[in-house]
Amino acid sequence: MSKIKIFALGGLNENGKNMYVVEVNNDIFVFDAGLKYAPDKLFGIDYLIPDIRYLKTNIDRVKGIFLSHGHEENVGALPEILAELPDINIYGTKFTLGILKKMLEEDNIKANNLHEIIPHHKITFDKNSIFPIRLTHSIPDNVGYVLYTEDGAIFYTGNFVFDPAMMGAYKTDIGKLAYVGKQGVLCMLSESLYAEKTGFTAPSHRLSNLIKETLRKSDDRLIFNVMSANMYRVEELFREVMLTDRKVVVMGKRLQSMINNLIDMKYLNFDKNRIGSLNNINDKDAIILISSENEKPFTNLKRIVNGYDKYIKIKENDTVVFLEPVQDGMERVLATISDLIARTGADIITLSPKDYLLHHASSEDLMLMLDLIKPKYYMPVMADYRYMFANANIAQKMGVSEENILLKLNGEIVYFENSVLKDTGEKIAVEDVMIDGNSVGDIGELVLKDREMLSDNGIVIISTTIDRKTKNVLAGPEILTRGFIYVRDNANIINEIQTISSRIIKENSNSNYVEYNKIKNAVRDEVGKYLYKETGCKPMIITVILEV
Repeated sequence: MSKIKIFALGGLNENGKNMYVVEVNNDIFVFDAGLKYAPDKLFGIDYLIPDIRYLKTNIDRVKGIFLSHGHEENVGALPEILAELPDINIYGTKFTLGILKKMLEEDNIKANNLHEIIPHHKITFDKNSIFPIRLTHSIPDNVGYVLYTEDGAIFYTGNFVFDPAMMGAYKTDIGKLAYVGKQGVLCMLSESLYAEKTGFTAPSHRLSNLIKETLRKSDDRLIFNVMSANMYRVEELFREVMLTDRKVVVMGKRLQSMINNLIDMKYLNFDKNRIGSLNNINDKDAIILISSENEKPFTNLKRIVNGYDKYIKIKENDTVVFLEPVQDGMERVLATISDLIARTGADIITLSPKDYLLHHASSEDLMLMLDLIKPKYYMPVMADYRYMFANANIAQKMGVSEENILLKLNGEIVYFENSVLKDTGEKIAVEDVMIDGNSVGDIGELVLKDREMLSDNGIVIISTTIDRKTKNVLAGPEILTRGFIYVRDNANIINEIQTISSRIIKENSNSNYVEYNKIKNAVRDEVGKYLYKETGCKPMIITVILEV
C-alpha cells in the first residue's frame, strides 16, 4: 500500500506557472513546469516561475518532469530549472520536446536527459508507471498523464477540449480515457479556466467558417493577427488558404520557424510554395500573418500601425483580422490598437470572447471527462480560484461528494495513506520566483517597492562636492529630478531643497569629519516632508556627497 502526496508548486489560484507534484512513497513525479507573465504591478519583472526548492532538496527521488504540451504556461520555466538541475529527466512528446530544445538553444542551456514519449506507450518506474494519453488542445501532441500506483491511478488532464473534428496529432482517444476510468482512478487533477462557461467549448473554438467568409468577401490584402502558441488556428487558416490562389507572407522569425516546423514534421499539410516572401508583401491579394505573443500582445501589429516597421504599412483597402478572442484584462489594449487601425481606413474584424473560445474545457467538457474517468477524489487546477470553485461545483453535480473535492492553494498537500484521504495540514513553503532579465529570484519586496515609488512619484537626486581636507562645500547642492516636477516651472521648490540640504550639511560637518549617514537621513526626512507638503508627492530622495 502507498503513501501519496499531491501538491502544486504553481498553477493554483493563478493562470499559468503550472507545476504539479505527485509523491508516491519515495518516488516524485512532476507534471509541467510553466511560467506566468508578470502583472503590471510587478514593475520591471518579466515573468514568474515556480519555487523548486522542494525538488532541489529531494532531487534524488525525482523520477522526472512530464510535459503535457509546449505552451509557455507549461514548459516556460524549464530554462531556469535546467540551468540549476541539468541532469533532471524531462519527458515529452516529439513536438513538445522540439519546442523545448529551441527554447534551450536560445538561452545556451544544456539538458542532459530529454526523453521522447509516444502517446499510449507506458513508462515503468518500479512499482509505478506513467501512461500518456493524447488529448485535444490548440497544439499538436498534447497529452494528459495517468500515474498508476498500487492504490489506484492519479490522472492529470493538462489542458483539453472534446472535439471529434480535430484529427491526427490533435485527436482525443476517448476509448483510452474510458479504459482508465474502468480501472479505478483515485484522484483526477483537471483544468478549470472555462469552468464557468456553459456547454461544450466546441464548436465555439473553430474559426474555419469565419476565415472562409473573410477570404470570400475580400479581394484585397488581408492581415491576420494570430497567437504563435495557437497552432491549430494557423492550421485552420492554411486549410482555407489552400482553396484559394493567394500567397501567405509570414512576418517574424519565431512564427516562420514554428510554421516551418509544423510542415516539416508533418503536423501541417501545406504547400510551402504557397508561402511567399517580402517581395509579395504588397500584392493586392496577399495574406499577411503577424504573430502576437502572450507577454506583449499586439506589439508587432502596433509597430506596423505606428509606421515603425520597415517592410509593411497598413493600407486603406486592407482588412485586419484578430484570430483570437480578446483575453481578460486586454480589452483596453485591443480598443487602442483598433482605434489606430481605424484611422488608416482599414477594416477590422475582432472576435467576441462570448462567441469565440480558446481550446480549454468548458463545463460540458469537464462533465464528460468526469463521466469517463469517474475519480474518487477530484482536484481542480490551472486557474484563478473562482474558476477552480466553479469546477468543484461541476464535480459535485456529477456525483463527487463534497468531502472528496480538493480545493487547495500552492504548497498545500493532499495526503492519501492506503488510498484514504487524511487531513494532515502539511504545507510546502512556496514563493513566486521572479525573473528580471538574467536575474533569478533575487528581486525582493524592497526592490519592487522602490520601483513602485519611482513609477508613482519619480526621483530627486541631491549631489554635493566637498573638499577632502577642509570639509568645505565646493559645489552644490545640485538638484536633479526625474519623473517628479519640471524644474524650470518650479524654481522656488528647487531653491528650497538646496537651502534645506545646505543647512543640514553644515550642521553635520566640520573641519575634521562629515557625518554622512546623518546628512543622508536628515535630508531624506526634511526634504521629503517639505515636498509632500508642497506637492502631495513622495519621490525617492537620494543624497550623493563626493569628496575631492
